[in-house]
Amino acid sequence: MKPIHLLLTFIFSALFINYAQAQVDINGDLEKINNPRKLPAGWTHPAVTVISDGYSVTLDSAEKQQGKYAVMISQAGNKVSYATVGFNIDKRFAGKNIELRGYLKTENAESAGFWLAVGEDFSVSMQGPNAVKGSTNWKEYRVKIAYKEKYATYVRGGAILAGKGKMWFDNVRLFIDGKPIEQADASKISLSRAVADTAFISNSGISNINTTPQTIKNLNILAQVWGFVKYHHTEVADGNVNMDAELFRIMPVALNAKDASAVSNVLEQWFDKLGTVPPCTNCKTFDFKDTKLRPDYGSIFDDSLLTPAFRSKLTNILNRNITKHYYVSLTPNAGNPVFEHEKAYADKNYPDAGYRLLCLFRYWNMIQYFYPNRHLIGDWNKVLPDFIPKFIANTNAESYALTVIELICRIRDTHGFLPSNNVIENYRGAYAPPFKARFIENQLVVTGYHKDSTAVKDKIKKGDIIRSINGVSVEELIKKYEPLTSASNQAALMRDMPLTYLLRSQKPAFEFDILSNNIQKKVNVDAVKYDYDDFAVINTPPRNSPGYYLLNKDIGYVYPARYSNNYMPAIKKLFANTKGIIVDMRCYPADFMPFKFGGYIKHGKAPFVKFTRPNLEAPGYFFIEQPLGIRPDVSTYKGKVVVIVDENAQSNAEYTTMAFQSSTNVTVIGSTTAGADGNVSYITLPGDLRTAISGIGVLYPDGTESQQVGVKIDKQIKPTVAGIKAGRDELLEEAVKMVMDGK
Repeated sequence: MKPIHLLLTFIFSALFINYAQAQVDINGDLEKINNPRKLPAGWTHPAVTVISDGYSVTLDSAEKQQGKYAVMISQAGNKVSYATVGFNIDKRFAGKNIELRGYLKTENAESAGFWLAVGEDFSVSMQGPNAVKGSTNWKEYRVKIAYKEKYATYVRGGAILAGKGKMWFDNVRLFIDGKPIEQADASKISLSRAVADTAFISNSGISNINTTPQTIKNLNILAQVWGFVKYHHTEVADGNVNMDAELFRIMPVALNAKDASAVSNVLEQWFDKLGTVPPCTNCKTFDFKDTKLRPDYGSIFDDSLLTPAFRSKLTNILNRNITKHYYVSLTPNAGNPVFEHEKAYADKNYPDAGYRLLCLFRYWNMIQYFYPNRHLIGDWNKVLPDFIPKFIANTNAESYALTVIELICRIRDTHGFLPSNNVIENYRGAYAPPFKARFIENQLVVTGYHKDSTAVKDKIKKGDIIRSINGVSVEELIKKYEPLTSASNQAALMRDMPLTYLLRSQKPAFEFDILSNNIQKKVNVDAVKYDYDDFAVINTPPRNSPGYYLLNKDIGYVYPARYSNNYMPAIKKLFANTKGIIVDMRCYPADFMPFKFGGYIKHGKAPFVKFTRPNLEAPGYFFIEQPLGIRPDVSTYKGKVVVIVDENAQSNAEYTTMAFQSSTNVTVIGSTTAGADGNVSYITLPGDLRTAISGIGVLYPDGTESQQVGVKIDKQIKPTVAGIKAGRDELLEEAVKMVMDGK
């Protein structure tokens, strides 16, 4: 099944499909039937050809929770993705919270649940304790989300099956502040002016731009001023300004400005129309001594661009002690940014020139003011003028999508996952060879098989080195696709490039030049249809494999991808008399381990991490917090602990490793990790392209960066081609040796 961020991306995309207008009665008992479609009236199977290919959605009169019918969603073909069924309410209500309650039953379901959306706010019951997996009897499940009357233009919700299996749902009800929605009062609060301003919802009115040196300069300063105003002006923060629409109002005028003075006058006149910002007599000043990163205002306050009078007005809106903002909030506890009310313009996979520049301006300013690792990515100010002509020059959906990907890759963040839609997947190719390959000793090496075929195994062996693909050398392919591969470091880049580009094709066959047992030869291989679930994870154990066991009587083994904190009592009992524990962190942990498992193995009092977080009151500043530590268990494990890492250790795996290695009995071995830590913040861009960033800075207590660098490693060790040929796990072998030798 796709990672949750991709899953939510596609589900959210379905929200923008044109539903028929619904009544407040959502027909949640599913008894009123739309005969032509054979589905309950008011319910839609919204994305049959896009998302839900390979699934069947039908009425079921045999399995139901009440009444005559339930709806069954089942996997109907070989393709494993997900299917949604939903309703739509284009009415507004008075209230603070909205809740969906409904009944589900499952059979061998990989993941099932309900989802609910209010405007651009979205929630799904498939995460955390409410995820429904396996085979279950009828049970009520709930999804609850804040209802913001000022911004809510619609309510949408429904059921979803992701992956394999079947699910039934029935008896769905909606509640506003605990009151059935049929009894809820209509909202008397007017929509915010930002929501009500729909002047440019269909197009920007800017289809072509003549690129000249002056045009680039004008757009460059426009983007900077527009972004500065977006995140500092109190009227914008209050939801009274649609900044997308404002950009399209001012852009044609700015484009025609003849010089810097004219641009400044145009922007100042526009700024004045947004509303007066009175002097702030009680705005607090910040103590910036614990600042990791300070704002970079680009060229805004340069003497040569904007007039002194306009610069003074912009200075007046700096640090206005804004604690709530229409376009951005901070998550509770973690404090990473949540970018809100950013329209996806999902019906425009090739947006017009205005929308394309909006994409650049939106993303660039998010990084400028809310990216904690801006100091690690070079001069971000140079990126803006570099990409303005690139976005203007886009001629079709593919060139636009690739330019967006190239822009995302500039921040060198493995969390910056690449957008995926039909256009991008077509560029990458629908086919892949039926084997696995990864870079080992700087060579692309076959490591296993996706399809257990004798014909494939006869042609290509484990340990074979791929020199060229379809007539192009691997070195040339790396140069071509490196700018389009999002990665914090070289290890993550080489991890992701094979599955994203190198081993993909639009043709159903591959030609390889390989080196097999020192013999050079050409091999033709029939391709198979690429599917994320089959190809994305290298050498992952089966889902039913245990998360912990004894390698021998002296060594316990923990595989975090199959671990649960609920296993801790059993782990303590099983590992009680062992000499050491090996934690194989070449995966993504299934549960949060730093404090529960970390407390079990903790020796000493050393802290393990400190964070830098953004501040709405002072956009662009990131402040360093005090280090965080782990409290040891009363009965701490006495033996040695070895943690194995490589490029597959990312984000939570890296954070967990940092926690473990603060203990004096822990040794970390392996190679460079993915270098992407910090809670993920999601970004929506025009054309319904979605990506993310690492939303907070994660440092060791001594200030050492983990971003791009990865975790600290005590002993470097990597797999070898010879080891792959022999079927050995050289990192695990070394870990076993270290435990047994007591080193």
